[in-house]
Amino acid sequence: MKNIHELFDLTGKTVIVTGGTGLFGAPISRALAAAGAEVIIASRDGSKCREFAGELVREGFSASGWALDLSDESSIQQFVANIIRHSGKIDILINNAVSREGFRNLEDMEAADWEASQKINSTGLMLITKAAVTHMRERGSGNIINISSIQGAVGPNFPVYGETGMTSPVNYSYDKWGMVGFTKWLANFYGKYNIRANCISPGGYGPGVDQMTGKEEFVANYKRLTPLGRFAVDKDIQGPIVFLASEASSYITGHNLLVDGGWTSW
Repeated sequence: MKNIHELFDLTGKTVIVTGGTGLFGAPISRALAAAGAEVIIASRDGSKCREFAGELVREGFSASGWALDLSDESSIQQFVANIIRHSGKIDILINNAVSREGFRNLEDMEAADWEASQKINSTGLMLITKAAVTHMRERGSGNIINISSIQGAVGPNFPVYGETGMTSPVNYSYDKWGMVGFTKWLANFYGKYNIRANCISPGGYGPGVDQMTGKEEFVANYKRLTPLGRFAVDKDIQGPIVFLASEASSYITGHNLLVDGGWTSW
């Protein structure tokens, strides 16, 4: 029997993190690397991915940076094929990338705006998952983790924004609710192939959020409505991501893990 530390060990695992240098992507990539995984950091900005991967390598971790355009099917197919050639396998796919292009409130929305966000957040998500899960099924194992949001678990609380001018666009709710449903479909369909699929839904997040100029009303309202009374920081998503990526969660699939300080528990 493995000891508890071995259950969380990702040594020998190859993990793709889309949007791997972003707000969630960077701490997710760092945590997976620290747990022993070979981390494939991917986004449209290949040079930024390679720069961040180089930083992790200098810290003693295994990482590489790759260009990936989730709005381009040929880019997705070529990327997945290249990763399989480079690493020999894909064990875990972290669907973290999100496009905010065309995000609007409903009455400001044009068809082109809606389609712009869907091209990555829906179609791109489907295509890279399809490519990865086809490989995983052939291997007889795999793990997919989708990064959703509390906006995929509850409706937006518009009063929390006050008079700041901030909002939660209709595209975002559609995308994130859809991602949770997509996760459950994957879990139920591919479970027989030893492939797991889960979701992490973070709440308000980000270092320095307390210093958001002109957003003080939102910050105060958000903290007041969150039982833990704060926004999430890096470690709050790093623990859950390693847990769901590792054997410690080997009997968990189809789950949406809310990492929100209790926001959705009221």
